Amino acid sequence: MKAEAPAEWRFAPATVFAHVRARLTLTPSAREVPALLRPAAVLIGLAAYPGEVRVILTQRTVGLRDHSGQIAFPGGKIDARDRSPAAAAMREAREEIGLDPRHVEPLGYLDPYVTGTGFCIVPVVAKVAAPVVIEINPEEVDEAFEVPFAFLMDSANHALHHKEIEGKIRRFHAMPYDGRNIWGVTAGILRNLYERLYG
Repeated sequence: MKAEAPAEWRFAPATVFAHVRARLTLTPSAREVPALLRPAAVLIGLAAYPGEVRVILTQRTVGLRDHSGQIAFPGGKIDARDRSPAAAAMREAREEIGLDPRHVEPLGYLDPYVTGTGFCIVPVVAKVAAPVVIEINPEEVDEAFEVPFAFLMDSANHALHHKEIEGKIRRFHAMPYDGRNIWGVTAGILRNLYERLYG
């Protein structure tokens, strides 16, 4: 039986990005988006610091119509002008947190994630040059912050919850970190990333 590599080695930046490139592709899923769902894209920005990789997340403003006040990835609806889901995710990241596309290198797509609010989200995993320069758009985002990739990719930090919503039992993941509750769609996408890379 092959011994598992130490966590420090597994999550070293060079190892993480080599692993992501080996497991993901920039060819979008061929599955068609059902007509009733709204296509969207989010950027899973992996900030490449010398000693570690960190994931860029936002706290959405309370006044937004969808997912207000929640922790989320930068992202939003895919427009007709967007050449690809990656282009949409990068455009939205620039609009929400001022992330310069010149500092972003898309690495690959995860499978689309369908939400209970009617979105079909394409997660775009990308390498982001560090230190990350942020300029918040206060109409959409209250705050941007970073979480260690090693923490989010440790299944011991993934709690599975059940809740009755409109008469149905819904399952959702949560990954509490430093006083923040990462849950719902964001945690679900992170769980999918974990299963794709390390599951």
